[in-house]
Amino acid sequence: MTIAKIKKGVNYLIISFKGHTPSISGTAMIAPGAKIIGNVRIGDESTIWFNAVLRGDEAPITIGKRCSIQDNSTIHLYEDAPVIIEDEVTVGHNVILHGCRVGKRSIIGMGSTILDHSEIGEECIVGANTLVPSGKKFPPRSLIVGSPGKVVRELNDKDIELIQLSIDTYVQKGYDYREIFENNLV
Repeated sequence: MTIAKIKKGVNYLIISFKGHTPSISGTAMIAPGAKIIGNVRIGDESTIWFNAVLRGDEAPITIGKRCSIQDNSTIHLYEDAPVIIEDEVTVGHNVILHGCRVGKRSIIGMGSTILDHSEIGEECIVGANTLVPSGKKFPPRSLIVGSPGKVVRELNDKDIELIQLSIDTYVQKGYDYREIFENNLV
């Protein structure tokens, strides 16, 4: 069964699949063009940006609180590899997350790909266009770059401040855009 959500000029697609209907917090912001399918849970104050696709048709996708899934990103999985995005994660534009786990307060850089059974530790930064191969695990506070992704150094306090700035910025942008959408200003 397909449920199209259209609210005052804002359209995004919510699709139930095989008895699973996405669960989206009332404080989350879903931008026009986003598609959320099947067994997907989205936490408080999270933002799902323009044309992002979260396809939970084989296993669960869990998006924690205060996360940002940015424009054109794709999240999918296999039955034995659910996606878990812990609280306060920023996922950049055009990212592919497939059957992986991302620890809280991490940033996944634009254009990166993280594959099945991989794990990114808490408070990590994955550089733009990084490829994390299947099954690779990284410790907390790592800067990960390259193809394949490798730890190049441990994060410092300035890096952690950048992570916090990203979290706060996208939570606020979510409120700003929600107001625009609710007031039919688009």
